[in-house]
Amino acid sequence: MSTTGDTRTEPVDEAVDVEDPPEAEDPREAEDAPAAPATTRSARRRRVTPAAIAAGLLAVLLLAGTGLLIRTSQLTDPAATSNAALTDTAATSRVIGDVSNTLGKVFSYTPEDTRATELAAKELLAGSAAGQYEALFGQVKQQVAAQKLTLTTHVVRAGVTRLDGDSAQLLVFLDQTAERKGKKATTAAAQLSVTARFHDGHWQITDITSR
Repeated sequence: MSTTGDTRTEPVDEAVDVEDPPEAEDPREAEDAPAAPATTRSARRRRVTPAAIAAGLLAVLLLAGTGLLIRTSQLTDPAATSNAALTDTAATSRVIGDVSNTLGKVFSYTPEDTRATELAAKELLAGSAAGQYEALFGQVKQQVAAQKLTLTTHVVRAGVTRLDGDSAQLLVFLDQTAERKGKKATTAAAQLSVTARFHDGHWQITDITSR
């Protein structure tokens, strides 16, 4: 009797791609690995924590509070509260306007008309300023006609440093342009300390000091 061969076949497993397990890192390679870029390290160092932000805000608030306390103490100081230049904008502007107009008039003249300048000085100047101006302009007037001299004064900036009732002190910056007939005009800057008083409805200059 013949025997039949065993025709059973073993099941064939389907091919499956399996990733190789990661190789263990060689400690020597880790040592030889390049260091992290400087930008990455600096970015880590610049990382700000909420605690640091809160501390910074607290410092700013403390500084601001200190500044307000100092400012408040200055404004409540008797000397400061009596200075209307710090509190009365309208009065300060009035002083600056009157004084600027006066300086523009009394320090501007033409060879043909010095009389108008003299009249303005008599009306707008008082005290030592009037005496100083009269002595000075008496000398200048003799040269104006002969030299055909024209002087124009323009106040560039003026500020009231103290305003107390009818008395004011100012710091004034002005430009003066002098022109002689047939010659190029020249401009010079000047800085004056001015004292003024309120009289008869307007501010009169009582003292002028060149700085």
